[in-house]
Amino acid sequence: MSDRTAAQVRAESPAREAWRMFRRNIPALAGLVILSAIVLATLYGSFFYSGDAFDIVWAPHEPPGVTAEFPLGTDYLGRDIVAGLLTGGGPTLAVGAAAAAITMVIGITLGALAGFFGGWVDNLLMRITEFFQVLPALLFAMVLVTLFSPSLWTIAIAIGVVSWPQTARLTRAEFLKIKELEYVTAARAIGARNGRIMWQVILPNAAPPLIVSATLTVGVAILFEAGLSFLGLGDPNVMSWGLMIGANREYILDAWWPVTFPGLAIFFTVFSVSLIGDGLNDAFNPKLRSR
Repeated sequence: MSDRTAAQVRAESPAREAWRMFRRNIPALAGLVILSAIVLATLYGSFFYSGDAFDIVWAPHEPPGVTAEFPLGTDYLGRDIVAGLLTGGGPTLAVGAAAAAITMVIGITLGALAGFFGGWVDNLLMRITEFFQVLPALLFAMVLVTLFSPSLWTIAIAIGVVSWPQTARLTRAEFLKIKELEYVTAARAIGARNGRIMWQVILPNAAPPLIVSATLTVGVAILFEAGLSFLGLGDPNVMSWGLMIGANREYILDAWWPVTFPGLAIFFTVFSVSLIGDGLNDAFNPKLRSR
């Protein structure tokens, strides 16, 4: 690398440098392409493929490829699998994103308070975190969804409530490390208030690992939603990939396609999110950027 090129790299902003590293990561770009295709299909697929996911349109358990009108076949009620995939993708992705957002808000808030103030605040919040960590997450989420009736919002909130401890611990560790650095001491010296130091000085510098964590949390939340729907705790009035699997699980030995295709949709979504998360982790790694 020439001196001029090295100087240009050093002059890049952290975001531009991270994007440059991300673009060089072929698996991460592949994950971004796959996820973008899935999102676009769920958003605009209904414009090119008409049909209601709940309508009974053909004989039950029509195999895929038999009729051009229903290329992936029908489920146990005679509902179109393709229509279910296109319709169910939106709620599945929405629950995953909303649950990840709730997880990050709770985890970052508690972790930041614990890491910044330390002392009894740290001890109290970490004991609360440990309490939630030892709870069986799936069972606790099932109880919450059952108490407040299944819906997209209650499922997202339940997933967020049981998933935040790891984010809290990560945020706490970052705040403990960064709050001792010179620029934080300088901010205190010029009279900056604690709130400004926490959210405008420390948090932006702690953001890279938290962004990676948020990305991976989306994948975990999608799997969580699929598990709850599989157990019959999804909203029966809203089609989702997990609901498709749960509704057809009893007939999997007779008809594999109503379970396999939504399962593949979940797999490729979570897989692409994992690839993006790994790519972001490498892009924000200062040791790799310095090479």
